[in-house]
Amino acid sequence: MTGKRSAGLLLFRHTDDGLEVLLGHMGGPFFARRDAGAWSVPKGEYEPDQETAWDAARREFQEELGLPPPDGEAAVPLGEVRQSNGKIVTVWAVEADLDPATVVPGTFRMEWPPRSGQTQEFPELDRVEWFGVDLARDVIVKAQAAFLDRLAEHSA
Repeated sequence: MTGKRSAGLLLFRHTDDGLEVLLGHMGGPFFARRDAGAWSVPKGEYEPDQETAWDAARREFQEELGLPPPDGEAAVPLGEVRQSNGKIVTVWAVEADLDPATVVPGTFRMEWPPRSGQTQEFPELDRVEWFGVDLARDVIVKAQAAFLDRLAEHSA
């Protein structure tokens, strides 16, 4: 998957319990029973020659969560990371509140079970939750933990 690019928005909020971030649990059968490493910043792929990373992050937020992206005037660029699959992910942090119950995730289709000839539809994200940064670090895709560190530095 080398060369693929994704962009996303990491929502954050300050609560009485501290800094929290909004993560999505990846949908589909491969992640159904996983927790650690199965949560991600809402993001998606884009073609750099067709749209900017910022535009893709906002579009993907809408597609993944079914909600308009928050105003990004005060967005904090968190840079990029390379995931173990080679994908380069670019993320911005945006301070906003969102009720996870209002999320209407987009879907994708895939052959399931494998080699069955049957196609099933699955949600892009099967649930969305707010996490304290320490707990988020335990469940997020490993490479994306760098975004949590960068956000914590910015919010300190």
